[in-house]
Amino acid sequence: MFQFAAANSGGTGSILGLVGPFVLMFVVFYFLLIRPQQKKTKTRNSMLKALKKGDKVVTIGGLHGTIMEISDDICVLRVNDVTKLTFDRGSISHAVVQEAAKE
Repeated sequence: MFQFAAANSGGTGSILGLVGPFVLMFVVFYFLLIRPQQKKTKTRNSMLKALKKGDKVVTIGGLHGTIMEISDDICVLRVNDVTKLTFDRGSISHAVVQEAAKE
């Protein structure tokens, strides 16, 4: 009976040994997966908020156009001289950066 009690009292160290690797795995996942995804989402949201009329953008589907009208949820893009398409603001992938003309 005394041997059984002695074996159970030594088990507290093994619990910390079991929990430690899980904590370490969570820390690794946080810095390799969760945190970069949060930074990417924050950057995308700030880009969407900064869009304005006249910006050249590319949609998620790959359509290139120029913003003609923009509101909180909707963006109207001019694709060519006569075609205007309405998109959800969140469907814009990125803004096209225009380089200065080289002389």
